[in-house]
Amino acid sequence: MTLLTIRNMKTDIDQYVVLHDISFDVPEGGVFVLLGRNGAGKTTTLRSIMGLWKPSPGSVLFKGEDITGLHTADIARKGIAYVPENMGIFGTLTVDENLILATASGRFDPARLARIHALFPALEQFRDKQAWSLSGGQKQMLSVARAIIEPRALILIDEPTKGLAPSIVDAMAEAFREIAQTTTILLVEQNFTFARSLGRDMAVIDDGRVAHSGSMEDFAADTALQDRLLSLSA
Repeated sequence: MTLLTIRNMKTDIDQYVVLHDISFDVPEGGVFVLLGRNGAGKTTTLRSIMGLWKPSPGSVLFKGEDITGLHTADIARKGIAYVPENMGIFGTLTVDENLILATASGRFDPARLARIHALFPALEQFRDKQAWSLSGGQKQMLSVARAIIEPRALILIDEPTKGLAPSIVDAMAEAFREIAQTTTILLVEQNFTFARSLGRDMAVIDDGRVAHSGSMEDFAADTALQDRLLSLSA
């Protein structure tokens, strides 16, 4: 079943055309990975899905409903969460306060909070610490935790491993595998090893267009295609 459908999406930022013609389908369940070189348009794609930038023309369908042009808050209420590259946490608030702000009711659901603490034990250990004092990996965990503190059908996650130590990357991969059992993840990632270990389906964006899409297994087996689209040998 297709959860998210992107068709002929074009996004202009000021006088620049960033996305020329983006089309792909995200199936329900698992991890879908968007790959591409720096500046290819991956982040712009996520921001356009969330309504932070307005695609025109083109369409974004979520569960078959056209959400193109909706306000970001309305898109979020339909069950989509966004974890930006800059993490989007509040440094002067505690870990718990950051999580409470992400709830609809202003209260924790005990079962969901327990699940988050099981996924990210450091967030339980440092519940009363201000977010600015956390390590880079812990801040990233908090950012993801904010996205799943409420039930979501889809989470858009932008470059979660950037600047993280290998041990933290491994822990993040395990957490994402667990999350993907109940929530679809659309992941933008530069670390191909991390992306390959998680992704079931994928697309490569190059110069604002989808240059390739298919299964991650097939793409991972085609080193010539990887070198051509991602310059991995470099």
